[in-house]
Amino acid sequence: MLQTGQPRSLNDAGWRPCPILGIESSCDETAAAVLDREGQVLSNVIASQIAVHGKFGGVVPELAARAHLSTIDTVVNDALELSRLSRRDLGAVAVTQGPGLAGALLVGVNYAKALSYGLGIPVIGVNHLEGHIASAWLADPTFPLPCIVLVVSGGHTHLYRREIDGHCLLLGCTRDDAAGEAFDKGAQMLGLEYPGGPAIDRVASLGDPNAILFPRFQLRKNNLEFSFSGLKTSLLYKLRDMGTTVRPEQIADLAAGYQEAIVQVLVSKAFTALAQTRLSALAVVGGVSANSRLRTLLKGGAEREGIRLALPPMAYCTDNAAMIAFAGRHALLSDLPSIYDLDVQPALHIAPMHTPA
Repeated sequence: MLQTGQPRSLNDAGWRPCPILGIESSCDETAAAVLDREGQVLSNVIASQIAVHGKFGGVVPELAARAHLSTIDTVVNDALELSRLSRRDLGAVAVTQGPGLAGALLVGVNYAKALSYGLGIPVIGVNHLEGHIASAWLADPTFPLPCIVLVVSGGHTHLYRREIDGHCLLLGCTRDDAAGEAFDKGAQMLGLEYPGGPAIDRVASLGDPNAILFPRFQLRKNNLEFSFSGLKTSLLYKLRDMGTTVRPEQIADLAAGYQEAIVQVLVSKAFTALAQTRLSALAVVGGVSANSRLRTLLKGGAEREGIRLALPPMAYCTDNAAMIAFAGRHALLSDLPSIYDLDVQPALHIAPMHTPA
C-alpha cells in the first residue's frame, strides 16, 4: 500500500507536479534519484554493497543496514548535485516502504520522513514491487495496458496481469526460491563470485547450454507457478558426480545449462500468460531482466508472436530510486489520501497501483 505523510504544501487542488526525490534502501543498494516536474530523470545514483556482502556469498541484513546508514546522506546529496537542484526545489519525497529487510528499510524511511518534515513536503511510501513495475513505463511511457508483467529479481518471481485502471492481478509466483536466488545459490555452488546473476551470465557465454541438461519445473500444462528448488538440487548432484576435478570448460557448460533452465521457464510462463489472457503486451522488470540470455529469448519470442515487449534499460533493472520516484509521483498525482505517519512493512504485498501516464 502507498502511504503519504501530511505535508504543508498540499492544498484543495491536490499535489502539483514538482521535482521529486526517490530513495531506495530495501536490500543491498543505497539509491537516490531526482525527477523533474514532468517526470523525467535528472539523476539516478546507486551505491552498491557488493564489496560488503561478497565474501559471505549473500546479503547480511545487519551489515546492509549499517552500510545504508553510512551512505544514504552522501547518495542523496550526489543525486541532488547531479540534478542541479537543491532540497528546497523538491516537491515530494518517495521512499521504498517494503517489502525488504526491516533494518535496511528503516534507514531509508526515517531519512525520507525527516527530510519531508524539515522541508514541509509530502513523503510517500512505495511498494518495491510496484516500483519495479513502474520501471516499464519509466522507460517507455507509451507502453500499453492491459498487459502481462513479469517481476523477476533476487527476492521475487511474480506474474501479474495489469489492468487499464492500474490494478494488478497475481497470476502466478514462485513456490520456493526466486529466480535471482537460484542464480546466487547456483553461482556459489559453482565457485563464482557474488552476485550470482551477472557471474553466471558471464561464464555461461563461454559454455554450451545443451551440453549438460537440467530439469524444468512443470506442475501441469498452462500452470503459471514457478519453482527452482529442484534445479538447485540437480546442480548439486551433478557437481557431486563430477568429483573434485571439475574443469573450467565444465563450469562454463554447467553455468550455461543452469541459466538456460531458469530463463526458458521464465519465458515459457510469460508467453503462456499472454496466450491465456489473449494480451499482446509483456513487460519484464527486476534485476534478473538484465540477464543477456533472458533478453535474447524474450526479444526473439516477442518478434515471432507479434508481442509488444518492454525491457527497461540496465540502469532501471536492478534496484534503483528512479523507479521509486516515478511510482511515487504518479501516486501523488492520483490524489491518494494522506495519513500522518509512515512505517516500514518488510512483508508488504503488492497492492493495486495507479497507472503511470
